[in-house]
This record gives sequence, C-alpha cells and structure tokens, in this order.
Amino acid sequence: MAVRQKTSACFLTVAAAGALLTFGSARAADYYAGKTIDLIVSNAPGGGFDIYARTIARHLGHHIPGDPTIVVKNMPGAGGAKGGYYINTAAPKDGLSIGAIMPGTIMGPLLDEKPDTSFDPSKAVYVGTANTGTYICVTLDHAKTKTFDQALTEKTILGGIASGNSTNDIAHLVRKMTGAKFEMVNGYKGTQEITLAVDRKEVDGVCGWNWSSAKSQKPDWIRDHKLNFLAQISLEPNPELTKLGAPEIWPYIKNEEDRKVTELVVSQQAFERPYFVGPGTPPELVAILRKAFDDTMADSQFIADASKTGIDVSPLKGAELQDKVQKLYGAPKSIIERAKEAIKP
Repeated sequence: MAVRQKTSACFLTVAAAGALLTFGSARAADYYAGKTIDLIVSNAPGGGFDIYARTIARHLGHHIPGDPTIVVKNMPGAGGAKGGYYINTAAPKDGLSIGAIMPGTIMGPLLDEKPDTSFDPSKAVYVGTANTGTYICVTLDHAKTKTFDQALTEKTILGGIASGNSTNDIAHLVRKMTGAKFEMVNGYKGTQEITLAVDRKEVDGVCGWNWSSAKSQKPDWIRDHKLNFLAQISLEPNPELTKLGAPEIWPYIKNEEDRKVTELVVSQQAFERPYFVGPGTPPELVAILRKAFDDTMADSQFIADASKTGIDVSPLKGAELQDKVQKLYGAPKSIIERAKEAIKP
C-alpha cells in the first residue's frame, strides 16, 4: 500500500491543526472536498469485518461535508496490530485515514501473554462502532457434536485463525471455563476460510464467530438449518439466537470468579466493529468524523444496504466507546491475569 509522502503528511497535519480551529460545515466542506479517505481494514478481504467496512464506506462519505471518496484497503497481519500501528503511528493525522480493527486487537495488549505493543488501543481515538454483537459456538450438521452438553464429553474440532482473534480466544475461554472438549486447528486466514474448512469436513465448526458475520457470510446455512447452535456468548441474550434455540453460555460456568473473567473477555462485544483515527488527529476533525459515523448509522439507505448485505447494525457512539476502552484497561489486575490464562491455547 502506498503511504503518503512525509512532507505532505506534515503539511496536512499542520493545516488541520491550524486552519480547523473554527471548523464550521462550510470550512469542513472546503477541507474534505475532492479528497480521499483511506479506510484501513486490519484483516483479510471477504471476512465479516471487511464486509462491514465496505458497506459503511459506500455511505460514510455522503455524511462528511465535501463528500470525500472512501477507499477500503486491507492491511492484515499481527492479529490486526499491523493496521492499528499504521493508523496510530504511521498515517498522517489529517482526518484522511480511518482504521477498522477487530475487538481482539483492542484486547490483545491487555490479555496476550506476549502482546504486540506496536499498537496501543488505549491511545487510539474512537469514531464509533457499528455493532455490539454476540459470539456463537456452532457446528455444521455433519458433526457428531450437536449440543453444548455433548461438547462437554465429545471431542469437537474447531477452526481458528491465531491468538488474539475471537475464533481462538473465545474457544479457549469456553473450553477452560466450562470443560468443553474443544480441539483447535489453527492457521486459517479468516472466518471465510474456516467456513470452507467446515464445509469440507476438515473441522466440525467454529467458536467465537460473530453472529452478524455468520448471517452475512453463510445465510444459506442458517436458512437451511445446517447449523447446530452449541452456545451464544454475550453479556445479554440475543433474542434472534434465543428464538433459534441457542443456549446462553452462563449456566455452564459454575464458579463466580470464572464468570467475572468471562465477562471481562466478553465485554469486547461492546465494540464488535470499532473504527478509529490516530492520536493527534485535531479534535475538530474527530468531531466531524464521529458525527458523520453516527449519521451514517441512522441513514435509512445505509440500514437498507446493511439489511441486504446481512449485517447487524447496533452502533455505539465514539465517546462512549472511548470510555469503555479506558475502563477496560483499568480493570483489576487479578481479573486481568486470570483472563490472560483463560484465553491461552
């Protein structure tokens, strides 16, 4: 991916910091008119996060004064930290670069045993999140394991990506907190590859798959009742999943401290599809992008597009997301240490 010249970056950053002190809508239109915003997706094309980003990109520019073009670029690597580092550190802080990362990328520096510290989620400036989601543990109809009770006694082989991704971290968390006999096959590039592996019977299923991703990636599996819902994992039950017969994970977690550990890890669902800009982005530009994001989430055309694409929209404002991330990083050390152990392979 081409990175803008440093001189250009410095000029734009200075211009943003100086000229935007009294940034009204007319000034914003002058600034953004004719420009391009790079939307950097920190994982591979075709997955749930990529689908969300491309759907949002089709509408976001229309809510920014000046109607800039939004271009989606994929920058996978290091569990999302590569793209996070680029936005936080390397990209110009000129309101023309937005990052889209996985919740696991925000949790990683907090919970990973050997965290990639190149990206500091606590320093990012959050624009908002498009979805507050629910994880699912599922198998396909060919698997022997069809219920969570069976998973407690029957070996179940799940597809995974890498540590820091929810398909790994949530699977390990559930295994350790409940005693489920999960075994992992890792190294898939994304959930799209995992679903292909499930279809080929290389693995039985997946745990830590976002329900919204499942609906957008494999609607036929849901329509044709090919999925066995072992569990739904969220702080609050998802009515849609409950109707489909997916049990909550909480009855299978008997210990109170285990529940607190699980709640800490699962709390990342408050920011299932987070978008952010780098620290040092002028507050005036942050305010413009946050408003544009909120307006996009409420746009009937975007909502119709999202529905057609099969993605859920349950947004959270940037300032609220900022507060949640700060509180997460201020959690008691004892709970954080136990949570680290819980998501280990």
